[in-house]
Amino acid sequence: MKNLFILLLITFSLSAFSQQDCNYNTNVKDSLGVYKLTNEYLISEKNFAGKSEYIFCSLASDNGFPALNVQLIQKSKEFISAKCFDKNSKLHLQLQNGKIITLLHINKESCGTLIRNNEGYDNRINTGTFMFIKGTMEELKSSPVTLLRIKFLTSTDDYVVKKEITSEMNQKVYFPETYFMNYLKCIE
Repeated sequence: MKNLFILLLITFSLSAFSQQDCNYNTNVKDSLGVYKLTNEYLISEKNFAGKSEYIFCSLASDNGFPALNVQLIQKSKEFISAKCFDKNSKLHLQLQNGKIITLLHINKESCGTLIRNNEGYDNRINTGTFMFIKGTMEELKSSPVTLLRIKFLTSTDDYVVKKEITSEMNQKVYFPETYFMNYLKCIE
């Protein structure tokens, strides 16, 4: 009996600690409804030849309508071409089980903002909001993501989604492959 109790306690502890917490950047409930926005999470980081590119995602729920916010940050001392979102932009996620999930961009054109810092770097920051298609969230909760494809106004870029990233920017460890599996529950 004692061994059974210890086994149940260990099982419960492991399942409780393995779940990810829902940390919100915004969590508002008022007369207009409920709006939730999770903290940004690093999905991709590229640093090569003096150029850096970061993709952060956050999940949003606006009165029950789920969305994915994607923030693209580019940094370079050389010219940075704009990667614009428009009404035809799409985000494709290839899952480890072979399925491809498509998210549609809202009808808002955005080419981001160019900011020059004191060190001579140009920084371009662009944010896009993508809507989930009915039934796709269940697929995302059941399989890791292996590839992210973003269709911009004038180009299409592919990003390999890694199992684990130790960011060169802030030395934090991220697990982008299972981001949706761990955090979609936060906006349901």
